[in-house]
Amino acid sequence: MKKTKIITIAIISLIALFAILILLNLIFPGKAKVPVQAQGNQAMPAAANPSGSGRGANAQANAEGSGRGDNANAPANGAGRGGNANRQGGGGGGSSRNATTVRVTPVSTGTIEKSVIINGEILARNQVTIFPTIGGKLVETRLGIGDRVSSGQVVATIDPSRPGEVYSRSPVVSTVSGTVIQAPFSVGDTVTTQSAVYIVGDLSSLLVETFVPERFVASVKQGMRAQLRLEAIRGESFDAEVIEINPVLDPASRTLRIRLRFVNPDSRIKAGMFATISLVTNRKVDVPVVARTSVINTYGSWIVFVVDENNAARRREVTLGLDNEDFFEILGGLSLGDKVVSAGQNFLSDGDPVRVVD
Repeated sequence: MKKTKIITIAIISLIALFAILILLNLIFPGKAKVPVQAQGNQAMPAAANPSGSGRGANAQANAEGSGRGDNANAPANGAGRGGNANRQGGGGGGSSRNATTVRVTPVSTGTIEKSVIINGEILARNQVTIFPTIGGKLVETRLGIGDRVSSGQVVATIDPSRPGEVYSRSPVVSTVSGTVIQAPFSVGDTVTTQSAVYIVGDLSSLLVETFVPERFVASVKQGMRAQLRLEAIRGESFDAEVIEINPVLDPASRTLRIRLRFVNPDSRIKAGMFATISLVTNRKVDVPVVARTSVINTYGSWIVFVVDENNAARRREVTLGLDNEDFFEILGGLSLGDKVVSAGQNFLSDGDPVRVVD
């Protein structure tokens, strides 16, 4: 009996102790200790009474959501991120997009030329072939290539004699003054009245002869300008203009023969030199132009990027006109002074932040 009485008293004591603990919990609900798992590099205890979870070191949150950050007191209806934050709503705290480094060139007026590149040959402007007046054996030549000759001067002698017949020798006379540029025959050769004993040219006045492909013929006009480059004189260019246009195309090559004169003759230029000719087929002055590298072709449209006052790239569709190796003429889509991106535009999208460098 005594043992049973002791057990009964112990049970009643335990029940009373639990009742006291429950009563204390009801009277002082904020003092209850509950374990909270912090998300981050360290797990710290947190005092909270939320309808959600508290995250971060020393975070006291009274929110329907989560408070993240050091010493965050965030009465919020969302997630608050950041140190010492006290804000309403959700704070992402993410960084903005990195600015792309670009180079810009303002739209300006300029001269743009469209050219065709062809090859040509330097010739003497006045070039005459000297023929004998009678056929026979060439028995004497008095000049060589490069020698000067005067009009009426005897330059060679022909012996028209045949076997069993002896004739006096016949002189070959130059009909013009100039310089011997070709002498295709030698003493002992038999020539006819159609044989060119000498070719004499006036080397003080040179011209350029070239042949233009048929697709460019409609653009060729008298007085058109061109620039010449010579293999013999590298690093320099020479101005020329069209002075002669053949009215008929060559049916075999489908080309048109034209001749040009040098605007400023140079004594270093010699007949027979090979020339590379840049013939200007179209030219516009004082028109808006942009660098060719600035323009992008995308799905059949031509676009550029313009930097606005907020250092943001803006996509513009443009209408192009005349073009050459370096520039495009702008017919629409841009205004003078617009800052067009000329380097770095291939990595841009509309609205991207940019950093302009010189």
